[in-house]
Amino acid sequence: MRRRVNPHPVPAPPRRGRPRSAAAREAVLRAARELLAAGGPAAVTMEAVAARAGVGKPTVYRWWPDRHAVAMAALMEADAPPVPRAAPGSAVAALRRQLRAIAERFATPIGRHVTTMIAAAGTETEVSKAFRNHFVLARRSEGRALLERAVRDGEVRRGLDLDVALDLLYGPLFFRLLVGHAPLDARFTDRVLGLVLRGLAR
Repeated sequence: MRRRVNPHPVPAPPRRGRPRSAAAREAVLRAARELLAAGGPAAVTMEAVAARAGVGKPTVYRWWPDRHAVAMAALMEADAPPVPRAAPGSAVAALRRQLRAIAERFATPIGRHVTTMIAAAGTETEVSKAFRNHFVLARRSEGRALLERAVRDGEVRRGLDLDVALDLLYGPLFFRLLVGHAPLDARFTDRVLGLVLRGLAR
């Protein structure tokens, strides 16, 4: 017996939880970078970012809570991606590349704009919190993984106080970045790493 086909099928209900669009996210970050480069931190508002990216404001808020977090994300992803925690080869060499990348990132026009924004802000303002959470702590997390691997591989001695070691590595970079009394460049980061490694040596 032939089955009758319903000429007016009921459409399936829409699926909930549609995955976030990687293209939209990249458009938002690209818009934030362009606004930073053109008008500095003041130009990066949620409305301006959404309009330039061609998305709605809710799309921007889906990933970031405020304009400061968007600016930090734009800075973090403006250049090469962070050093992978499981990068092949020497962990110390990977750490050297990461420190150099931080210096290079803040030497860009976007990096200088963000530096100005951070230097003018109080320690408990949203921009300072965004910088701490979205950049400083992220870089420390990468550095911790690399130091742990350096210990396992025998490049540095065991029994380190990793928190103090991380402060010794990153503290001088961010101090020089915010105070601006001398250049933050690869030559400086290499010297910092060299001095710290003397204390971490086996």
